[in-house]
Amino acid sequence: MKPSDSALERLAIARALLLEPYDLDERSLATALTEIFAHRADFADLYFQYTRSESFSLEEGIVKSGSFSIEQGFGVRAVIGDKTAFSYSDDISPHTLREAARTVRAIARAGGGTARTEAPLLARSAKPLYPATDPVASLDTAAKVRLLERIETLCRARDPRVRQVMASLSSEYDVVLVARADRRGDGVLAADVRPLVRLSVTVIAEEGGRREQGFGGGGARCGLDFFDEARLQEYARTAVDMALTNLSARPAPAGVMTVVLGPGWPGILLHEAVGHGLEGDFNRKGSSAFSGRIGHRVAAPGVTVIDDGTLPQRRGSLSIDDEGNPTQRTVLIEDGILNGYLQDMLNARLMKVPVTGNGRRESFAALPMPRMTNTYMLGGRYDPQEIVRSVKKGIYASNFGGGQVDITNGKFVFSMAEAYLIEEGRLTAPVKGATLIGNGPDALTRVTMIGNDLQLDPGIGTCGKDGQSVPVGVGQPTLRIEGLTVGGTARV
Repeated sequence: MKPSDSALERLAIARALLLEPYDLDERSLATALTEIFAHRADFADLYFQYTRSESFSLEEGIVKSGSFSIEQGFGVRAVIGDKTAFSYSDDISPHTLREAARTVRAIARAGGGTARTEAPLLARSAKPLYPATDPVASLDTAAKVRLLERIETLCRARDPRVRQVMASLSSEYDVVLVARADRRGDGVLAADVRPLVRLSVTVIAEEGGRREQGFGGGGARCGLDFFDEARLQEYARTAVDMALTNLSARPAPAGVMTVVLGPGWPGILLHEAVGHGLEGDFNRKGSSAFSGRIGHRVAAPGVTVIDDGTLPQRRGSLSIDDEGNPTQRTVLIEDGILNGYLQDMLNARLMKVPVTGNGRRESFAALPMPRMTNTYMLGGRYDPQEIVRSVKKGIYASNFGGGQVDITNGKFVFSMAEAYLIEEGRLTAPVKGATLIGNGPDALTRVTMIGNDLQLDPGIGTCGKDGQSVPVGVGQPTLRIEGLTVGGTARV
């Protein structure tokens, strides 16, 4: 594929930041890869990265902290079989690149073989999903402070019971360059420019000596102009209304009951309890509850789960993954049947299946692994109000806090940040202290109604795995799930 103008623009930016200042060029990268293949390896890659980030925090009407950082470096990887050699450095230079290449080639010595002919690195094109903009530079410092002051003003103006507002604003400019080759001599060169912004607000409200909190916010891959007045008002409304709702919340009931999950951010349960179990490394090793079950029913009819890294400007989207492959829309579960897993290059090769463009790493100092991008369940045919009306007694969870999941068996525990009783088909009293306890694969089989209101989260997700954190997106429609265990302080 001929590189597009956008791909060439990103390559030019990456060259200017990561190669040219250090007397490197594509020939230098090809030579380093050839050095690795002096001994047999299945494939090898070089990953260069430049990241500039900035953040500000406001509390009690004052910007109390701010930070600015620049990080850059490269990682060199060689793979043979299921073994990986890896070296990285924050010193970009021809000398350190050669030394890193010589270090990682040691993994292949037992395999024998001879040096291959140096092959050209062919530029790879991918559809641009976000602008090649620098959000750190998109507003001056005074304007960034005004954004935080504005969100505080909006929160306090909504209700006199608001006692405290804490807000943070972060922006990141990330430039990556990937050079990759395999032992057949095929070479790939790809680059990406990844903007990322996020604004978060937490509100504490007080009444009658009782204090409760709520939160809001969002983000995207674009400049800071994303946070217009309408979005700031929405974030303030969400945070304040949650805090006020929790002021009147009663202790949550406990027991096995019908649970209705709201649309959007509650998809974090799907991400944690099901999504991780569908990543290729866990399934290759047989440690996932979904291992060996492709083609089998793993969810109720109507349940279709997608991972899509190609959604424009979404927090979890990437034009290319961290192995230089274009991201894609991958159907994981279709109408309840397990269709496939998320794959990086290593696990796809060992499992003899196609790569899905899900190789991700936190930074140049970390190894890539299969990770989710934007993971969500497709909508169904039911009106959300019809779903609530169908429940005689249960819990409606509109927002989640933290959670934990065991990948090997799918067992999860999630706290509900905002939830309500459902009584005779109506939302009644808000409840607090509720937790949701269950098993991900089992919970999917208990879905009985799927709403027609699919929503994605507002752009706040960050996923951790093996000590690495990456931005992600989640989403789902309203769901009715039977027989889930709710932890609380009273019996149903």
